[in-house]
Amino acid sequence: MKKTILASLIGATLAITGCSEQAPTQTSETAPAAESATMAVENPFFQASSLQYQAPDFRLIRDEHFLPAIERGMAEQLAEIEAIANNPEAPTFENTLVAMERSGALLTRVSRVFSNLTGTDSNEKRREIQSELAPKSAAHSDNINLNADLFARIETIYNDRENLGLNDEQKRLVEVYYQRFVRAGAQLTDNQKEQIRALNEEHSRLRNQFAQNLLAETRNIAVVVDTVEELDGLSRSQIQAAANAAADRGHEGKYLLSITNTTRQPILTSLNNREVRQRVWEASANRAQSGDYDNRPISARLAQIRAERAALLGYDSWADYNVEPQMAQTPEAVFELFGTMLPTVIANVEAEQAAIQEMIERRGGDYEVQPWDWEYYAEFVRQELYDIDEAEVREYFEFNRVLHDGVFYQMNRFYGITFEPRPDLPTYHEDVEVYEVFDADGTSLAIFYADYFAREGKRGGAWMSSFVGQSHLLGTKPVVVNVMNIPKAPEGEPTLVSYDHVTTIFHELGHGIHGMFSNVTYPTLAGTAVSRDFVEFPSTFEEDWAAHPEVIANYANHYETGEPIPDELLERLIQSRSFNQGFDTLEYISASLLDMEWHSLTADDELQDVNEFEAAALAKYGVDIPAVPPRYKTTFFSHSMGGGYSASYYAYMWSEILAADAFAYVQSQGGLTRENGNHYRSNILEVGNTRPTMESYIQFRGQEPTTDALLIRRGLQLSVD
Repeated sequence: MKKTILASLIGATLAITGCSEQAPTQTSETAPAAESATMAVENPFFQASSLQYQAPDFRLIRDEHFLPAIERGMAEQLAEIEAIANNPEAPTFENTLVAMERSGALLTRVSRVFSNLTGTDSNEKRREIQSELAPKSAAHSDNINLNADLFARIETIYNDRENLGLNDEQKRLVEVYYQRFVRAGAQLTDNQKEQIRALNEEHSRLRNQFAQNLLAETRNIAVVVDTVEELDGLSRSQIQAAANAAADRGHEGKYLLSITNTTRQPILTSLNNREVRQRVWEASANRAQSGDYDNRPISARLAQIRAERAALLGYDSWADYNVEPQMAQTPEAVFELFGTMLPTVIANVEAEQAAIQEMIERRGGDYEVQPWDWEYYAEFVRQELYDIDEAEVREYFEFNRVLHDGVFYQMNRFYGITFEPRPDLPTYHEDVEVYEVFDADGTSLAIFYADYFAREGKRGGAWMSSFVGQSHLLGTKPVVVNVMNIPKAPEGEPTLVSYDHVTTIFHELGHGIHGMFSNVTYPTLAGTAVSRDFVEFPSTFEEDWAAHPEVIANYANHYETGEPIPDELLERLIQSRSFNQGFDTLEYISASLLDMEWHSLTADDELQDVNEFEAAALAKYGVDIPAVPPRYKTTFFSHSMGGGYSASYYAYMWSEILAADAFAYVQSQGGLTRENGNHYRSNILEVGNTRPTMESYIQFRGQEPTTDALLIRRGLQLSVD
């Protein structure tokens, strides 16, 4: 996810992992043996999949299987947890922590599939199940995290961890569990635990409603255009796709423009009709602010709940609570990061805005640049500076070549891995392709699902997730999925992608290999289970390989002639990547500051008016520039409000510092070599959360990162005259 990030989570709604989280307040009795045997045949989740690496057998899975399997999974895990907590033997690493790591197999199996499908292939039935499960999931987590007897065992092991003969990974697991339970409220009084249970239940329900409102709004706010003349500037393929989308919605003879997940909309670079541009932008920027899908009261209450939870746990704000275990450690460090960058960024924005305003006037406009004008006229400025025609550029980036001859090629050259198609493995949608991933020595490493095209029922953005996680303890290998929302070309035509989509494909497979290369014992520490401000580092690191001379020469060929992209066009394309970086950086920083401001509220603060709060937060930092709105506004800020990045959206920039520094270091050591790839893999990708993330970075790099490479990567000057 270029953000979305992290969708590497096991479920925006359920937030369940079988080895680490939690249990329901009400559970059904275990079915009698005969009934259980019958249900096991009928419900494929009641036993591990027989497919390779327990990949889900989508030929057998039906919507009616999810709820019974999840409820039984919760009941089974709760029984396992009670047995651990009430074990009469003295607590040991094996009978407590290892037993917890083994618990919840059924719940993990079904929840990973369900949470993936609700993001990639949602329907009314699945949304109903989400709503029903949201409070049960919260209660399930609390029943484990707030179990006093269980925590007493964990605390005993934690206090004696230096004397138990544990290896480094085992000691890390003890520390992670102890911190998790304390931060969940294990040390609260009984009265406080009841309060936090109620808050968690409400929070889970509202997060689910926030996400479902956005999914409904995606369909609701699409812009319908009456005539093809109004789409002047779009390609023939884009116009045909809009016509097909309109017909599918019952608007025969018209054209439907879908709205993607950020404030910015890609088609604004091409639409010549200013009125249509404005309609598209306003549909995006004002979504979920009225009617049945109004997320304003939900957003305000979510922020308030988090502040109240933080206060119960002894913190001044949710930002203080949530940033503490990250690399940044304090909100002040986050604000300092952005504060040091803002003067340079705003100076770049002002220069960019002046150039765009001049272009508007030169092309006969008599208005000040508005947000729906910025990218349109910025494209003219970019063409003038670099002689870049986006339509021409796309002709060299055919989707399959980008994936196979670009990303897979780089992965092979750097890590030695290969991707072999597995058409025999079933998928959940016809657009999904499956690959088996082989290591350099020929051994099978993982299964990879590639789900790249936009469709009805898929939430916006891009992300990585897993159907099965890696664990030596459980004997499981990774089954990973990458998801994007690339507009698919009409039947029979090649899908040509923008260079932004190219880098996103690299980015998401960076997350993918973080999961696939995981080489740890305990599932809680495996793969992408690292801090928010580290998890985007491996994915962002992969982005820059898209422009590496050897890599791009292997995939950037004209979709019709096969001719390689001309050197002078490629040079102009790469140079143009630094263009408009003031805008790009400021819209991101503005969203990050908005996220931090929402979560800097205290429990004593009143419920906020969303629009007033948003305006005040942007003005506070001097980023309230009308033509450059935040990348996300509150009501559709899924990372912050509906997802797992509350008080953590800053993590993308923090991770980019690591990525830029790491990429520059690798180039200084010889670049695209197996030696470099193996060194990076063994010190960053394989170790998961088995040690502190900065320690991993120093093991790889030899020192902590600096911001120098970041400023160069973004094309921003180190100082402004």
